[in-house]
Amino acid sequence: MSQAAITSRWKIKTGLNGDFIFKGITVLFAFSILVILFLMIYEMVEQSLPSMAKSGWRFITDQNWDAVQEEFGALPYIYGSVVSSILALALATPLSVGSAIFITEIAPKRLGAVMASLVELLAAIPSVIYGLWGVLVMAPWLQSTVQPFLIDHFGFLPFFQGAPYGVSMLAAIFILMIMVVPIITSISREVLLAVPRSQKEAAIALGATRWEMIRMAVLPYGRSGILGAVILGMGRAIGETMAVTMVIGNTPQISLSLLSPAYTMPSVIANEFAEATSKIHSSALMEIGLILLVVTLIINAMARLLIWSVTRRQSGGGR
Repeated sequence: MSQAAITSRWKIKTGLNGDFIFKGITVLFAFSILVILFLMIYEMVEQSLPSMAKSGWRFITDQNWDAVQEEFGALPYIYGSVVSSILALALATPLSVGSAIFITEIAPKRLGAVMASLVELLAAIPSVIYGLWGVLVMAPWLQSTVQPFLIDHFGFLPFFQGAPYGVSMLAAIFILMIMVVPIITSISREVLLAVPRSQKEAAIALGATRWEMIRMAVLPYGRSGILGAVILGMGRAIGETMAVTMVIGNTPQISLSLLSPAYTMPSVIANEFAEATSKIHSSALMEIGLILLVVTLIINAMARLLIWSVTRRQSGGGR
């Protein structure tokens, strides 16, 4: 066998071995992420067992949280997390989708690029900065201006009854709205940019106005992706800790009034975990963390499935 043939066979064998090693390393890296996740869930479940054994399902349905008497009910924290996240999304979604439509379909190209960059910068601001601004600027403004107005004009509704505390559920809703708008806007923008140009031109050729083109050709095509962006925003909102802790008032109560202080699951973990002296107290906080982890994973999984369905349809896989 010639030297050239031996060299060629050696290169092929080396290349195959290299591919095998590279594939093994990447598979190891990929599965290591899943292992870390399962280890986290296992440890949280194990640490939560004392609280589960003591309280059972009452942990989710009870409202009393007394570390001294070792009585723990997480309902006020679940209520605060769910209500603040849902109402923040209700305010943020129209603003975010409208901003994404303006950036992609209406604004001049240069202006749209600048606005897109600014939106991405807003998403990168640390949450503690939002919280600091919220507690020093927004909460006093709500207490002196917005909340008195709501009490005077809409005080007959149970949602706007009570004293103007400033730090309240309303403040948490506003700060979460501000924080999730950049996320939803950025993802919605990417979804709208993926709409085929031919589909837009076809609508225009049929005599549609720009608004009709957006309503009939753009939004229906990207609605699943936009919904996925909203769900991802909800995942961010429900897990937000520092900014909400600084403005929500941290009072474990269930009240219909948005002017009353409240509490959330991440906030109680941040406030009490370092002060938990008993095993059952630490276990109760860990169980709240487990509930929060499961809810966040479900929300993000739903969002990823929706976004995947849009990209699959765009690539022709759904045909």
